Amino acid sequence: MKTLLILRHAKSSWKYTNLSDHKRPLNKRGKKAAPLMGQLLYEQDLVPDIILSSTARRAQDTAEIVAEASGFEGEIYYLDDLYHGWPSDYIEALRSLSDEIDSVMVVGHNPGLESFLELLTGAGEHFPTAALAYIRLPIQAWSKLNDETEGDLLDLWLPRQLEG
Repeated sequence: MKTLLILRHAKSSWKYTNLSDHKRPLNKRGKKAAPLMGQLLYEQDLVPDIILSSTARRAQDTAEIVAEASGFEGEIYYLDDLYHGWPSDYIEALRSLSDEIDSVMVVGHNPGLESFLELLTGAGEHFPTAALAYIRLPIQAWSKLNDETEGDLLDLWLPRQLEG
């Protein structure tokens, strides 16, 4: 069994109208939510082996803040195909991973992440910024992942549930 964590980037800022979508940073709310999700990963003993992230600044910043807050010590890989990626892009990225990797977190964007979550679990869940899904996949090798893989959604956390 493989573990997949799907994390939507934290809330981004629209304050800087001169920046391209790809370069938008996190806003104050995003900078507050991201470490909460990292702490949750640590507390739930779900710190992944590696992280795959979109190259968009808001996704990179989210991945890095979550990684630091969780105590993650692995590698973060930034993939252009995950910027506005669709389920097929996530599947392709995951299929190339070594089978020695048991747990992966992907950090990306909607609507692709919602579609990916639904494809793998059948769960048509709303997936707001900084939401984190915990999925168990019935595969032993990442190369076996495909659009017919039926995973189990074990949990879905929203940042507002964690804010005190």
